[in-house]
Amino acid sequence: MERLKNKELLFSKSTYSSEAGCDEAGRGCLAGPVVAAAVVLKSPIPGLNDSKKLNEKQRNSLAELIKSEALAYHIAFVDERKIDEINILKASILAMHLALDGLRIRPEYIIVDGNKFTPYESVPHTCVIKGDGIYQSIAAASILAKTARDAYMKQMHETYPHYQWHINKGYPTKLHVNTIKKFGICSLHRQTFGIVREMCQTKLLD
Repeated sequence: MERLKNKELLFSKSTYSSEAGCDEAGRGCLAGPVVAAAVVLKSPIPGLNDSKKLNEKQRNSLAELIKSEALAYHIAFVDERKIDEINILKASILAMHLALDGLRIRPEYIIVDGNKFTPYESVPHTCVIKGDGIYQSIAAASILAKTARDAYMKQMHETYPHYQWHINKGYPTKLHVNTIKKFGICSLHRQTFGIVREMCQTKLLD
């Protein structure tokens, strides 16, 4: 296990040469996909951290660095309809599996942020609570997943501007909830989540 200088994140958890870090973004949103990334780093990247502890400019800058320096990476989306069909936990794990599928090399070991994961093929794995603040590859995955999802929601803002997704990214902020109350829901809203579920149930009763 290699520790970086200046109390930065650990480079790896195992002794395997190809260790993939996995993380997702968008689990708690009312709208849009859940997005996951898998990253195999070639060498330490200074400045990596949990995406939530970085500002947008830092995330975007590091995302480009990760893409250019990583041994392999892939980003995968699971849309809102699939989330409604199988639930958000299963959809998050599915997204991580799809991200692993997309890697150009097969990892020998997988480390996953959180405490829930379904084994991927025969590859050994470890779940690490708050792993995006401990291991570089998980932090890298969290940054790629977050920046990809944010970019998508900004794009969707152009189609549905009244929800202000370029600001709230689909999370249940007061502004987002108020716009749902005012304008109703659209096809990108998750029908099994919070106020969206309540509105769908009301429609069924009408």
